[in-house]
Amino acid sequence: MCELLGMSANVPTDLCFSVAGFLRRGGATGPHRDGWGIAFYEDDGYREFRDPHPSIESPIARLICDYPIKSRIVISHIRQANVGAVNLGNTHPFSRELWGRHWSYAHNGQLDQSFATTLPLGLYHPTGTTDSEHAFCWLLDQIRQAFPEPPKEPRQLWDLIHQCCEQLRQMGVFNMLLSDAQYLYGFCSTKLVHITRRAPFGEARLMDMEMTIDFSGCTTEHDVVTVVATQPLTTNEAWTPFEAGELVIFQEGEVMGRRRSAGLGVI
Repeated sequence: MCELLGMSANVPTDLCFSVAGFLRRGGATGPHRDGWGIAFYEDDGYREFRDPHPSIESPIARLICDYPIKSRIVISHIRQANVGAVNLGNTHPFSRELWGRHWSYAHNGQLDQSFATTLPLGLYHPTGTTDSEHAFCWLLDQIRQAFPEPPKEPRQLWDLIHQCCEQLRQMGVFNMLLSDAQYLYGFCSTKLVHITRRAPFGEARLMDMEMTIDFSGCTTEHDVVTVVATQPLTTNEAWTPFEAGELVIFQEGEVMGRRRSAGLGVI
């Protein structure tokens, strides 16, 4: 299946170290050769790169690894296709506008073949042919219908997103990263992990290539950076697994809330 990578930080931060290892899984250390993409939220702007070619062979991937784009929220995806042809239109992440915000989304997994009839669409429609984009459009339709304007209490939105993700999880494997430019949402169906780095920062060593970094040399004592991935990217750090059916909401590197299948937990 595909793999996901996300970041939430309290200061503009580049993800070059993690991306360098992650993109190796797109054809070198992993089988995900059917395209890749990455989205950056920068101040009030949104920047996105997508390429239907393997990330290990992509000139755009090399650019991203060498170009330290500083962002507070990042979503990235490497694809191993199961539904939909290998082309640019089916390459994640997907994005749409809601409430004057850029919403970005990437999915790892596969839904039951009945997704097109089980998930009726309203305002939003996919431009490609994947179950992933269809589910994204359906999810945004549910949010727009429930909240024509942004809710004053964000926890109401978190509850709805979790309910929709749980419905999608009943249709197959649904691991997801989503952002509305304010929060990074991670939902786990089968596999997702995260790590939060803060002072005192230490050394990290990539799993997929010979690269080590000492974060103490490029951070301040106030920095907080959380990285979310399908599986750990480093060999010498402790990554925390999500629970199955868990939605975790991150903002500025911190966990703001959790929604679980068997109950509710809010931080």
